[in-house]
Formats: sequence, C-alpha cells, structure tokens
Amino acid sequence: MKERKQPYVTIKGTKDGLTLHLDDTCSFDELLQELEERLSTALYDSGERSLIEVHVKVGNRYLTGKQEEALRTLVRNKKNLVVNEVESNVVTKEQALEWKRETEIASVTRIIRSGQVLHVKGDLLLIGDVNPGGTVIAGGNIFIIGALRGIAHAGYSGDKQAVIAASIMNPLQLRISDVTNRTPDYKGKENEMECAYVNQNNQIMVDRIQILTHLRPNLTRLERGII
Repeated sequence: MKERKQPYVTIKGTKDGLTLHLDDTCSFDELLQELEERLSTALYDSGERSLIEVHVKVGNRYLTGKQEEALRTLVRNKKNLVVNEVESNVVTKEQALEWKRETEIASVTRIIRSGQVLHVKGDLLLIGDVNPGGTVIAGGNIFIIGALRGIAHAGYSGDKQAVIAASIMNPLQLRISDVTNRTPDYKGKENEMECAYVNQNNQIMVDRIQILTHLRPNLTRLERGII
C-alpha cells in the first residue's frame, strides 16, 4: 500500500482559537481516527486551560447530521475545546432552493385589495397598487410600480438595509425590519417615485428614489430582475 504523504487533519492556531482543516477525499472513519489522534495531546486534554474555540472546515465534504454530531462530540471530549462552527462548501438541494427563494425577485402583477396579504421570501416587484387595508411583506426589498396606499413591510427577517419604493407613496404604514414609520399620514408626491429606508438614527425616511444609488449601491438584483 502506498504511504500517505499528506495528513488528513491540519491544525492551525489563530487569535480566536483553532482552525481544523479536514481532508475531503478520505473516508469519514479515517478522518475521525486521525482527528482523535491529533487532538489527543496534553495541550488539548488539560483541564486547567481555558476553553479554546474550534472552527472546523470540511471542504467539499457533505456531512449528515449524525456525522456532524460525531465530529462535534469528538472535539468536545477534549476537555477544553468547544466547536464554534462547522463549515462545508457543500449544501443540500433543499438548502440551495431555500437560498434561491430568499434572494430572488418575485415579480407579481395584481392589485392587493383591503384584507389581502402578499408575502414573499426575497425581493418583491409588484406591478399594481396596494389599496388601503392591503399588505405586502418581503424578506428583502419591496418595489411597487403603482400606488402604495396600504401597509408595506420590507426586510421582515431583520434586514435593515432593505428599502421600499413606490410610484405613489401614500402608505398607511411603512415597516423595515423592526422599525415602523410613525407618520402614517405621510402623503407622497404624485409625480415622483419615492423610496423609504432606515437612516443612521434608526428612523424610516422617505426621499426621491434617485438617492438609492448612493444609499444602497449594492442593489444589483433589481437590475438583473428587470433588465
């Protein structure tokens, strides 16, 4: 049998603790065996040392839930080590589809009437009006080619960089992440598309849509979705 030249486990110390680089070509059992051997030293077994955070990188290896738990347990058994994160370059099909739903632009053509709620995980491009009593909710940004006269909630999962834009901005309520506009009687300019955003004082501001070029220069998904 040809002797293996490269180790399956590479340990690097950082200012934040340890990083374990684990080979992604060997079997999982071989990997665990070598990891056990490498960590079984006085340095990591001493109960007198303070806890050391461990960042585990498994490269292009997919770990099942049981395999990840086996890795974490092995590291935890070294008295002063604690796993901070297990990082893999591989995701499941379900994870990839979920990421796609959260980042893509949902394009909808309809009128959101009183009592109706439109909810999307990513960005929303609505071609139509939101009537009083209607609600649109998005995990990302909200762009309305029409009148916003109801409620709009962007960045519902905690994204305060999200924005709300509308051709006619006359909302009952604006909300971005957990910040709510306290001036529901705001009346927009009928001849100018406007946008709402959270400023540095954690307040929702409404201004001309042109300022988004400077405020949110990374809004490239809108270009890909429309052009």
